[in-house]
Order: sequence, then C-alpha cells, then structure tokens
Amino acid sequence: MKAMISIKKDSDIEKMRRAGCIAADILDVVCAAVKVGVSTLALEQLTVAELDRHGATGPCYDYPGTSCPFPAHICVSINEEIVHGIPRKDRFIGEGDLVSLDLVVCRDGFMADSTRTVAIGEISAGKKKLLRITERALHAGIEKAIAGNRVGDISYAIEKCARKGKLGIVRELVGHGIGRDMHEAPSIPNWGERGEGERLVPGMTIAIEPMFMLGAEDIRVADDGWTISTADGECAAHFEHTVLITKKSPEILTTNKMSFLLRARDNA
Repeated sequence: MKAMISIKKDSDIEKMRRAGCIAADILDVVCAAVKVGVSTLALEQLTVAELDRHGATGPCYDYPGTSCPFPAHICVSINEEIVHGIPRKDRFIGEGDLVSLDLVVCRDGFMADSTRTVAIGEISAGKKKLLRITERALHAGIEKAIAGNRVGDISYAIEKCARKGKLGIVRELVGHGIGRDMHEAPSIPNWGERGEGERLVPGMTIAIEPMFMLGAEDIRVADDGWTISTADGECAAHFEHTVLITKKSPEILTTNKMSFLLRARDNA
C-alpha cells in the first residue's frame, strides 16, 4: 500500500515558505564561514546559533538511525563524503575541498530542506564539472516539477544531466516529499523514465536533490552509521531545494527572495 501524499493548504504553504527562507538565510551564513582551517564542528555551532536567532529548530538533530540518532543539526560532507557527514572538532576544511552543507529547518510545525556544495579555493577541472552539472541537474529537475507531469519526468531530467556529463548517480538515496515530516511521499529518484511515477498536483511539496559522483556508483557507510561516501574515494556533489507544485510554474521555497516581505510582516 502506497503512502498518502500530503497536499498542503495555503496556510501550510506560507509556513513552509518561512521555513524555506530561514534555511536559505542560514545556508548563506554558513557557506560564508566555510574557509580553510575551519572545523566542521564550528559550522555546526554556527548553525545552532542561527537556528536560535530565527526561532527555528533543526530536525536533523536526534533523527533516528540504524545505530544511533544523528548528533548534529547540519550535515557537513567533504569530498568523497556524499551525505550525512557528522560535524567534528578534529575535521578541518582544506584547500581544494568540496563541502556539502545539508540543512533541514522546522518553523511553526513545517519543514524545508536544502543543500549546497561549495568549493574551497582552487579546485580541479573534474570538480568544477561535477559542481556545474549537479547544480544544473537540480534546476533541470525543478523545471519538470509541473502540475500534470509525473515524478519520472523530474527523475529523467536529472539522470539525463548525469549521463551527458558521464557522472555517477547515487541510487541508494533519493529526494522526497516534505512538510510536517522531513520525509514524506513520494520518493523522487535521480533516475527514471518520463511519464512514470506519481502524478504531480498543486499543493505537493517535494525536496529535489541530485547527488552525483565523479567515479563509480558504489557507496559505503562509515562506522559511525551515518556518513555515506563513494566506495572508490572519488568526489561527490549534492544540491537540493524544496519545491512547491503550483497550477503554473514550480516555486522554489528554499530561497530568501521572500525574506524581506516576511520580516516586514513580522514587524508590522
């Protein structure tokens, strides 16, 4: 039996817009702090301070896992680490690194999920290609997030970018619905066939998140039970937005374009 897809009403969507703006604002701050010599724990501490400042929470913290709950509010994954990197005081950012920052924000009972991968200093041509194509795939998927289309249309657009760029696709991890819960139906794979999967309807909110690799598609899970890396040690990149399906074009919720309006309402 398939899980029910949650269709959000207008008041729910407004709360998700607010959570999305906060996620964008926090990622702006954290991305600016990613520099050579900074520990990943320092990025976690900055995230906590920003969540507090915005009156929001980070539902990644204490999220249940197979071995232990996730012990941080943001995932910081470096180079071959694809997702779920645990911030540590002895893990430092280095020149030429790719750093993925995956943040979920909850405000007023609704969540938004966003990820950015940033480059530190000079990086190789291969890493530049990886970043460019993975981010391009995110927007190709968003362009297909139109009412009347199906999940497979998003998945096919993402996979097409990977194939054209000769990049590996992470198949064990997928995008997902999001709202009151971090992970809701439907699943949004990064590969698929056009015209297949659940139909997209107005009011659906989904997290689209391509994860590509420079090398083979095999992965490994670290002893911490959370950090997922490429098996061959090649670099990975990850980009993600929370998107609202509307009657017209898709709306990216994890953007701070609405921040000024929302703050004005708060101060009115």
